[in-house]
Amino acid sequence: MNLRRSRAARLAVALLSAPAMLAPMLATPAHAIIVFDPSNYAQNVLTAARSLEQITHQITSLQNEAQMLINQARNLASLPYSALQQIQQSVQRTQQLLSQAQNIAFNVQQIDQAFQQQYGNVSLSASDQQLVADARSRWQNTVGGLQDAMRVQAGVVGNIDTNRTQMSTLVSQSQGATGALQATQAGNQILALQSQQLSDLVALISANGRASALTEAERAAAAAQGREQRRRFLNPGSSYQPGNAQMFNTGN
Repeated sequence: MNLRRSRAARLAVALLSAPAMLAPMLATPAHAIIVFDPSNYAQNVLTAARSLEQITHQITSLQNEAQMLINQARNLASLPYSALQQIQQSVQRTQQLLSQAQNIAFNVQQIDQAFQQQYGNVSLSASDQQLVADARSRWQNTVGGLQDAMRVQAGVVGNIDTNRTQMSTLVSQSQGATGALQATQAGNQILALQSQQLSDLVALISANGRASALTEAERAAAAAQGREQRRRFLNPGSSYQPGNAQMFNTGN
């Protein structure tokens, strides 16, 4: 009888203590239980790594595009220096010297007219006074041509120092160009400067040639006039009357 009571008491105690032991488990929500899945974790890490790699590629691509835009901007940047105005001024100075040619200008029609009037055949009917006036006019043309040539020479020499400064600046600009456009523009200005120097050389040769041509033309005209004057001197007539000349007073 006592044994049965003891078993009943233990059973009652076990039944009474079971809810207390199960209470914490029943009180915890199901979603709060953390379950670690290694396979799922590895897959998530791999996905994150791939996403990071894609982002890195995108960042690199954007950097390359930005550098390309920077290079394009440099290639499209204009040269901050221009020597065009100074080159044009040098050309204009030389042109002004050529346009100030004395007596006979650098004009085909004027040259033809002047040679027909002053350097052609000497007129047999011209007076001695007219012959002298024509000779003086030709001499003035020759002297004027020589002076014009020397003025052009002085102008070209005066441009040398300016050209040297411009060439040095343009070469520095070309070497320090940040892009293709600046290098091209610097090269074009150097070519323009060389063209200006060639135009100075052409002007100098033309002025010297003009002076030489006037000198030779004057010599040819003077030779023709000398022959006419000699003919008139040797030909008896109104221009020369032979007669007796008394050199000493004999007292007769």
